[in-house]
Amino acid sequence: SVDLAEDYISPWTVLREAYSRNKQIRLNTVEKMAAYTEWNDAEYRTLAQSLDAATLVGLARTHNVDERFFLPPPKLPKKIQESDTEDQLRDLLYQLPQKDVEKCIQYFTSGALTMSDEQKLKKGGLWCFGGNGLNYTRDITPQEKVESFCLQALVKHSKFEEHCKVMVELGVLPLLQRIRLERPNSAKIQRNIVRTVSNICLHESLHPQIHQSGWITLLAEISKSGHASLRTQASRGLANLDRDSMKEKFSDGVYVLYPKHRSKLKPEADIVFIHGLMGGAFYSWRQQDGASGSENATDCWPEEWLPRDLPGCRVMCVEYDTNLSDWMNRCPHEPERHTISYRSRHIMDKVLAAGIGDRPIVWVAHSMGGLIIKHMLMDAKANPSKYGKILKKTKGVVFYSTPHFGSQLANYSRKVRRLLFPSVEVMELSHDSPKLKQLNDNLHSLVDAGLLKVINFGEMQSTDIGLGPRIRLHIVPPESADSGIGEFVLADKDHLNICKPQSRHSSIYQQTVAFIRSCVTPKRSGEN
Repeated sequence: SVDLAEDYISPWTVLREAYSRNKQIRLNTVEKMAAYTEWNDAEYRTLAQSLDAATLVGLARTHNVDERFFLPPPKLPKKIQESDTEDQLRDLLYQLPQKDVEKCIQYFTSGALTMSDEQKLKKGGLWCFGGNGLNYTRDITPQEKVESFCLQALVKHSKFEEHCKVMVELGVLPLLQRIRLERPNSAKIQRNIVRTVSNICLHESLHPQIHQSGWITLLAEISKSGHASLRTQASRGLANLDRDSMKEKFSDGVYVLYPKHRSKLKPEADIVFIHGLMGGAFYSWRQQDGASGSENATDCWPEEWLPRDLPGCRVMCVEYDTNLSDWMNRCPHEPERHTISYRSRHIMDKVLAAGIGDRPIVWVAHSMGGLIIKHMLMDAKANPSKYGKILKKTKGVVFYSTPHFGSQLANYSRKVRRLLFPSVEVMELSHDSPKLKQLNDNLHSLVDAGLLKVINFGEMQSTDIGLGPRIRLHIVPPESADSGIGEFVLADKDHLNICKPQSRHSSIYQQTVAFIRSCVTPKRSGEN
């Protein structure tokens, strides 16, 4: 016989409740399991071996849950040859749909396969890479580089449900686990692996395979990573798996920074960050370089600081591809995709699926991201049946060095065409662009109607644009950063650091928080 405490909970009791058809019982059971700490190792192992996918996902999305709930993934088969991984990647890409797909998927897939074949045939030699109008020869890439290119192609394929189904049938889930183990120090490979899996998690028909392959355990582990991009991608995957507590779905490039765990508290508002030209969700919103070492140091300030100052808000960020120059690695078949108009519609479709528009919104944008937001508001006004609730719920916009009337970068690149071929998005920033005036006039009308509030931050310093130590440029001068609408604040920063505060106590951050509060927090009687 065993003496049991009066409040002892049997593993079999919670397992029975976890399999209930009543969703609320299942949700309560996950909370009970996560809170209870009196089981021994054998009991945790019994639970781990018996949990269904929904309960396991719920535990993975619970703060500080015991790791003993998660079994390690199944063992991978042993490799016969060193090139097995590369061969599997190449075979997988060959078998994915190639006909009747977007030209850019064909472009990236063909490039990855060509690189792989070149390495296979010319070990130790040289190969020729044909860029967009620029041919050059360099040493053959190592196997890691080939795998990286193949994974980029897989990311493109994983944005389509039918492709995800074929990928899973062909064994992509264990293959990605193997590559993850073999390339632990390659941040780019690790990101693309988790990004691909998180895209596959969007499709409920594939959830059983994700569970069987052990990826729920891995996503739970990665969601605690010290790298913002990895933990946020993994949290996106878990949220897409969590159909018991989530109705929203998070497409590629849409991330929830807070709250990442299950919570009974409903957010009062959404704060959505959109980066600018050559920025990124995990680059633009860092703390200013050289300002680390403090107790509040962070590599993603919206994730770390805003939940403390605005705990009632959901914090999200949106990522999209940008190209400063046509020499950079991009698909030559998608010039229309790089227009501000296209990005606006594409982002709105994604954020609607993520629940944006269900509660008050404050947008925070850096550089060209502000123009995208302005275009979104104009599109929402023109198409109220589809996007109307985005405009209706928008309460404020924070602009960090947005070129409301154009950027010096577009003018500069015109003068050095032999060095820099301006891409579509750069040319849209020209001072003589009629689109910019149209966007600003529309924003002015919305503010005049009392629908939203605006604050503008402008840069005082010039920026090193990477073309030489003596070439610095005032990318967005004050006369362009000031929309003429709402408050305008000049900061002693350059274009890159205008959106990277030094600390929670910096004036830019404090003014941003105060502005967001003024937009989404109703004033009480007698409050100033």
